[in-house]
Amino acid sequence: MKLHTLATFVSLGLYVSADSILFNPPGFPPLPNPGQAQQKSAPTGLNLNDIQGDILIGMRKPVELFFFFSIANATAFKKQLKANLPLITTTMQILSNTTASPSTLVNIAFSQTGLTALGLTGAANNLNDSAFAAGQVNDVKNLSDPGTVNWVPQFVGTKIHGVVLLGSDKQANIDNTLASLKTKFGNSVNELYSLKGAMRPAPNKGHEHFGFLDGISNPTITGFQDPKPGQAVVPAGEILVGLPGDNVTRPAWAKDGSFLVFRQLKQLVPEFNKFLADNPIVEPGLSKKQGSDLLGARMVGRWKSGAPIVLSPMFDDPRLGADENRNNNFTFAEPGQTQSNLTDQSKCPLSAHIRKTRPRADLGLPESASSFHHIVRAGIPYGPEVTAVETSSNKTTIERGLAFVAYQSNIANGFQFLQEFWANNQRFRQPGVGFDPIIGAAAGAARPVNGLDPTNPARSLTLTTGEHVFLICPTHSSNNLDADFVVSRGGEYFFAPSLSALAKTLTA
Repeated sequence: MKLHTLATFVSLGLYVSADSILFNPPGFPPLPNPGQAQQKSAPTGLNLNDIQGDILIGMRKPVELFFFFSIANATAFKKQLKANLPLITTTMQILSNTTASPSTLVNIAFSQTGLTALGLTGAANNLNDSAFAAGQVNDVKNLSDPGTVNWVPQFVGTKIHGVVLLGSDKQANIDNTLASLKTKFGNSVNELYSLKGAMRPAPNKGHEHFGFLDGISNPTITGFQDPKPGQAVVPAGEILVGLPGDNVTRPAWAKDGSFLVFRQLKQLVPEFNKFLADNPIVEPGLSKKQGSDLLGARMVGRWKSGAPIVLSPMFDDPRLGADENRNNNFTFAEPGQTQSNLTDQSKCPLSAHIRKTRPRADLGLPESASSFHHIVRAGIPYGPEVTAVETSSNKTTIERGLAFVAYQSNIANGFQFLQEFWANNQRFRQPGVGFDPIIGAAAGAARPVNGLDPTNPARSLTLTTGEHVFLICPTHSSNNLDADFVVSRGGEYFFAPSLSALAKTLTA
């Protein structure tokens, strides 16, 4: 598929930009420019002009809007989608910083009920992904959400047919593009729900609401870019359907598409901050504030700067966090340890979030031969900064969190596996490890976490929906909280087709 010209964008009412709309936080592996991407992809046959632009770029959009819709008139919808296909941004276009680069990234993805509404039924159109086919609402038990009691009502059920993703560096660009799309599609769609996201203001741009730099450990796929030290390189078929590494039978039209997992994750930031402040790790030479910071870093596995604690065990190192050549260059391997005897947690707990979700040497090296459970994360924070009233009361009164987006070629091997079998599994990587303290879920039940105290990893932390009982120091008492630090507000599973599939199959 050819790149669209400047005149094409203008004729469709889409603004164009002479600069990239993406922001690259310090510490992120840089994206290739179009020339580099073309040179890298040519030998592998990776078609960056056919792959939707959000799939491979990661968490780099300054502002974003998720527009969830149902299809009211399939015939009219197909007609408008075909007429406006030039608005759908490709990977090659989003990498450009020339006047051919749109000022708003526009991508689209469909749920199983959305594909059915478009007439893509029967064995010939079966994408063979059971989680996608059932919808996220039927995955609540596997994900250990406490039912749908906290879910946004529109996510309950399978009535959402699709989502349009709009990303830019300016909210006005998104507003103008969305208004244009609503006019074009008219009564063929019904808006069900929308969520606005935005990077946090400086100096926290690129950091999620708990304060940690987010998205620096995304993998890259073969044929897209040169990896930085420690960055996982996975076969293209782990992220994109129908390419080497995807071993599931798919319809031919699904090639170059990807399954999009969306989750709205509410974060209780004042409560999280109070928990850290009330329970500092006590070590000689550490102030109370430093002990609290160390506890948070050991829960995540990184300091707020992005510096990994395995390389900087006691104190933050912002230069390390901002260095893309060093901040992922580690494996968790310790001298004398084997995969069946992981005992040294002095530098990084086995339960730490980044170790739970990317175990590296814990599953053996090279990593590419030991793990097939990679995702490309492309989410963004939503909601305002914590207010002074919330800080003083230690109580969340305004919702904020993470609009979680993950791409993979197989939901069961990707997001679902990471959440169910790693983050939520007390016995991963060995008995007694406990839950991922950040995203681990137990359907509202208590969540034991071990290894957070570097002086005594056997001491335990128990997180429950009613209270957080911290046992690192015997003098610390229970801390009453209304909920876990991260609360699922629901979501849906989608498929983001290629440009050629949109043109030839979904609009036929």
